[in-house]
Amino acid sequence: MDQQTLISFVALVFGTVFLLSQLIIVPTFGTERQERKRLARRLTQIAAEGTYKPVSLVREQYLKQLSPLERWLDSLPGAESLNRLIEQSGQMYPAYRLLVASLALGVAAGLVTWNFSHHLVATAVLVAVGLWLPYGRLTGRRRKRLDLFEQQLPEALDLMVRALRAGHPFDVAMSFIGKEMDDPVGHEFGLTFDEIRYGREIDRAFLYLIDRVPSMSLMGMATAIFIQRETGGNLSEVLQKISSVLRSRFRFRRRVKTLSAEGRISAWVLALIPFLLFGALTLMNPDYMDSLTGSEQGRSLLTVGVVLLTIGILWINQLIKIRI
Repeated sequence: MDQQTLISFVALVFGTVFLLSQLIIVPTFGTERQERKRLARRLTQIAAEGTYKPVSLVREQYLKQLSPLERWLDSLPGAESLNRLIEQSGQMYPAYRLLVASLALGVAAGLVTWNFSHHLVATAVLVAVGLWLPYGRLTGRRRKRLDLFEQQLPEALDLMVRALRAGHPFDVAMSFIGKEMDDPVGHEFGLTFDEIRYGREIDRAFLYLIDRVPSMSLMGMATAIFIQRETGGNLSEVLQKISSVLRSRFRFRRRVKTLSAEGRISAWVLALIPFLLFGALTLMNPDYMDSLTGSEQGRSLLTVGVVLLTIGILWINQLIKIRI
């Protein structure tokens, strides 16, 4: 097998493994894309009322610390969505730094690959990987942080319930969460308490919190708080019931993840078997695969096989994806 075929094969293997990691290994529990769309629609409806602005006091203070050039770069198209992704991942730096890092990695990967292989397809694949790597790493951190927030939220509600029953007001109970609990729950509730202390209304401060942490559990908690503030009632009892429901939901998601692990492993095995067999046959008898890789018809068959394999991966992903 010549160098060009080997590089093409490695690129195909990487692409398949990457697709598997994005479509199958993503945890079953956590914030789903459909939930984020529902939250976005809800926030858009609130914005249409004319009183909600998508910039919090914390964000305004952060923008004031930037230079004029950085503020101009921060206002470019697409920078707002990147800034939201950066904020949701728990980081605090301008979006243009992410773009610069992405371009630098893409150019470096392309130059190194072209210098060693002079293969256009492999160079294009590695350039795409370099461009995606900072964004993918940030997306992974965001997903882990949201999952951790979901896990910590019931404990935060229990702490708030104990503070309310001890006679503390609602905002002081929120400050206890910011002081006593770890990131991300402690950090996010601490920011929300600061906004309330600076004069922000409680409902608006919670809307900014939901914008930073797009969680359906948090949306349910905020809705209960809004209703209680309008109609009255025992807030500590309501929060205790919400905490119990969230714990049950989290345990059920963990159980679903455990029961669906067999399907994910099966998908990995089915997807990797063709590449493992190809590599084994090539190592044991290199001449045996020349008729497949050395002809135009054989390479066309390989392309069709990769396309069908990708369709199969997508289909398996839909079968094992259980929405809760």
